[in-house]
Amino acid sequence: MNLRILAFISSIALGSSHVAIASSDQGATADQIAAQNAALEANTKDRGYGPQSPRDLSLTKGVNGRTFSGAPVAEKMNLCNIHFHESAEHKGGEFTAFAGYGDGKGYGTGYKYSGKLKSSESRPLEKEVCESDHGGLQVGDTIEVHYVFSSAQVKPGPTLASCLSETNGNPQLRVEGFVIVLVNDVKSLNFRQLAKVGLSNGLHQALNMPKNAGIPIQYSGSTTGPTYNEKGSPLQVSWSVRPKVLKVDAASVGEWCTDNIFKEDHAHGVRNLVINERLLSEIK
Repeated sequence: MNLRILAFISSIALGSSHVAIASSDQGATADQIAAQNAALEANTKDRGYGPQSPRDLSLTKGVNGRTFSGAPVAEKMNLCNIHFHESAEHKGGEFTAFAGYGDGKGYGTGYKYSGKLKSSESRPLEKEVCESDHGGLQVGDTIEVHYVFSSAQVKPGPTLASCLSETNGNPQLRVEGFVIVLVNDVKSLNFRQLAKVGLSNGLHQALNMPKNAGIPIQYSGSTTGPTYNEKGSPLQVSWSVRPKVLKVDAASVGEWCTDNIFKEDHAHGVRNLVINERLLSEIK
């Protein structure tokens, strides 16, 4: 059981996706995203999947019948991974501007910072950062950062496989989520500092995880990423997503992408917002 789960997680790239429908050269359409949502519903119906993520955080209703115990607070767990997605996967708080339907594979969609930047913050960088086959990041872009914690005896490392171990293939998982808008301002928050890792009370921790992004919205859900646009995620996650958007120096994000223990070098794609109430937990 443990080794099968480890192999399953190890085989999934957070930003990869295989979808049954093709998107046009101009990108996906509302009908194509609706088709993916219909496939998700069909592929999960009566199969016992637990509540899924991401979701609209302003909607509290959910009727998924699978329950699990909430994970301990992050300070009592081991940080196992940090990664981020291009645009916010969740919708809510200060990130409600729809980015568009994207390419049908997780890029060019999601939600963006719904506020406005000062002109002094908006000057574009000479070159995009964290570049990949899907493009890079520039000033004004929004990302959703996931600090992933595990109850297993693990240490920080690449992919969600770092959150499991051969002695504990079914740990409790917690994700502390923050939405960030990239700015051109060296006086703003530095991502390398926000993602600094070290030991605290014998546990691996994100030592400078932000404290000023509002009261987190907590709910029971799953892992995310466009891999799950048409199928359910089997992993159970306790989520805490902050409603306020943080302004972070874009250049510092680029620096982190060139050197971090998680081997992260680009922004991952986003999973479609889960809208089927049978796949959502109630936010209490």
